[in-house]
Amino acid sequence: MESSAPARVLIVAHRTAATPQLLSAVSERASAGPAQFTLLVPRVAHGLHRVVDPEDTDDTEAQMVLELALPLLEEAAGGPVEGKIGDPNPNDAVHDAMNAEHYDEIIISTLPARVSRWLRADLPSKLKPLGVPITTVIAKSSRAAGRAEQRASGN
Repeated sequence: MESSAPARVLIVAHRTAATPQLLSAVSERASAGPAQFTLLVPRVAHGLHRVVDPEDTDDTEAQMVLELALPLLEEAAGGPVEGKIGDPNPNDAVHDAMNAEHYDEIIISTLPARVSRWLRADLPSKLKPLGVPITTVIAKSSRAAGRAEQRASGN
């Protein structure tokens, strides 16, 4: 039951869409076999919109993420990466994307556990019923990266 079609990989990210950890994971996945990548960026609801009406959000911030991340992801993937903006709730955004188009794998890129709402909400586990492999990529904190750079430079 071999398929010649490349695997369709859905990348879910927002603030971590252009981190070295995600770029490395995409590069590794691209090296593992033929794949088509799509970056899904959930819109962000700020302030009271998060509670009152999270659907009433602006796409501007998500569009900026796509503009920054897509060229870097395309370089890591070795080919084109499609970009999509989704629901402010990342769980709903992924389900909407999976219902609209079938994806064979999901890569979730998130902030470190101590600050990640996605990990606190246990997003990876909530997506398991979709029945596709899920990889969670956790970005390193900028504070830890700064300390590593200081150690490397001898400061």
